[in-house]
Amino acid sequence: MIRVSSNPLVLHGRHFGRTVFALCNYPALLTSGILRLEESQDLLIEDFPADIRREHRVFMELLDSYPGLLDRLTSGEEEDIIHVGEMLGKGASGARGDDTKTLKSAVIEWLVPRGQVVIPPLSRNIKSDRGFNHEVTGALLCPAGLDWSNVETKESLKSGETAVRGDQWPIFLYAGYGFKHVFTSPSSVDKEPKATRSGNAYLHGMKSVTRGSLAYIATQVRFSLSSSSVFSRTDTVTDSENFYHSILDLLEDPYESEEVGELMMWWTRRVFPNSSSSQRSISKNSALSKIREKRAALQSTVTN
Repeated sequence: MIRVSSNPLVLHGRHFGRTVFALCNYPALLTSGILRLEESQDLLIEDFPADIRREHRVFMELLDSYPGLLDRLTSGEEEDIIHVGEMLGKGASGARGDDTKTLKSAVIEWLVPRGQVVIPPLSRNIKSDRGFNHEVTGALLCPAGLDWSNVETKESLKSGETAVRGDQWPIFLYAGYGFKHVFTSPSSVDKEPKATRSGNAYLHGMKSVTRGSLAYIATQVRFSLSSSSVFSRTDTVTDSENFYHSILDLLEDPYESEEVGELMMWWTRRVFPNSSSSQRSISKNSALSKIREKRAALQSTVTN
C-alpha cells in the first residue's frame, strides 16, 4: 500500500507534478520566479528565452493553484523558500515514483486483448526483457518513421546502434489506460471512466485533462514499456526529460492551438465523460443554438 504524506505542500506537489509540470527543481523554480517578479517591472517576460518563459508560466500557475503561497514566499527568508520548494518537490517526485512502480506491472495487461497472453511472457517486476528486447514492447516503442518489421532496423534498435532520442515519438496508443490508472483509479481502466472518491482527479477537483497531464502520462507509459529499471531525468537511454519537453512543446505551440484544443476535449470526454467541460457540441436544433444564431445575426447587422 502506498503511503502519502499529509503535509499540504507535499500533497499539492503530487498533483501539480502530475498535471502541470513534472520534471523540475522546485527550490530553483521558486527562487528564480521570485527574482523575475522583481525584475518584471523593467523587463517583459516575452524578452526571455523560451525555456525561461515556460519556467515562469509554471511558476505563475503554481502561485495561482496554492492560495497564500506568494505571500509566504515574499515574506519569508531564503531558507523558507527552499523548504517550500523541497516539500513541493518531494510530492512531485513521490507521485512520479509511485506511478512508475504501479504502471510497471499494470502496463502488461494492456499490451494484448483481454484473455490473451503476451508471448514470450514478460516479468511484472523485472524490466530487462522489455523495450526493444521484446517483440511487443519493441513494436510499440519503435519511433514513427522506422519499420519495426525490418530485421536490420529491429537489430539496430535492440543493440543500441540506433539511438532513439526523446523527441522521436513512439508508436503506442495506450495513454488512455495510463491516464485512468493514475487519475481516476487503477480499477477504472476496464470500466466506464469516472472519477472515484479515492482517485487523484476527484481528490483534487480535476474535471478535465491538462497539457501537463498528457505529457506526464505519455512519459510514464513510455518508460514502463522500456527496459530501463530506474526513472531518471538524466537517463540518456530513455531520454525521458527530452521526450516530456518535446510533447509539451507541441501542446503549448500557439500555432497548434486549434488542433490541441480539439485533442484536449477528446481526451477529457474519454476520461471525464460526466464533466461539464466535456459536454459535446450543441445540437443545431436546440433552443440554445437558435438563440445564439439570432444573436450572431443581430451583431452582424449592427457591425454592417
